[in-house]
Amino acid sequence: MRFEAFLFAGVALFFAVMGGIYDWFAKEPAGKAALAIAFLMSALISAFFFIQHRRRGPRAQDRREVPVAETAGPLDFFAPHSWYPPITAAGAAVIALGMTFGVWLMLIGAGITAGGVAGFVFQYGNRGE
Repeated sequence: MRFEAFLFAGVALFFAVMGGIYDWFAKEPAGKAALAIAFLMSALISAFFFIQHRRRGPRAQDRREVPVAETAGPLDFFAPHSWYPPITAAGAAVIALGMTFGVWLMLIGAGITAGGVAGFVFQYGNRGE
C-alpha cells in the first residue's frame, strides 16, 4: 500500500498548494473551506495507507519479482449479506430530510444512522474467536 499512500500524499500536497494560492488571490471563504477539507480528506487516506503499510509490510503486489500464483486465493473476509447498509443509508436520508423539515427529524436520522454504523462495526466482531 506504499504506492497508494504516496499517490494520496501527492493529492493532498496538490490541494494544500492550490489552497494556499487560492487563499492568496481569492478572499471568499467557501473555496478555502472546500480546498482545506479536500486536503484533510486526502491526507487522512494517505496516513491510513502509510499505517497499513507499516503494520502489514509490503503486499505481494508491491514487489516486482512475484509469481502470479503467490497472489491467488482469498484476500480477506467480506460479509456475504447484511441489513446494515440499507439501514445506514436510510438514516442518512432521514438526516438529509431533517435539514429541511427540522432538527427533530435529524435527531431521529442520527439515531438510525448510529444503529446502522454500530451494526457494521459489531456484526462480525467475534468472528475470530
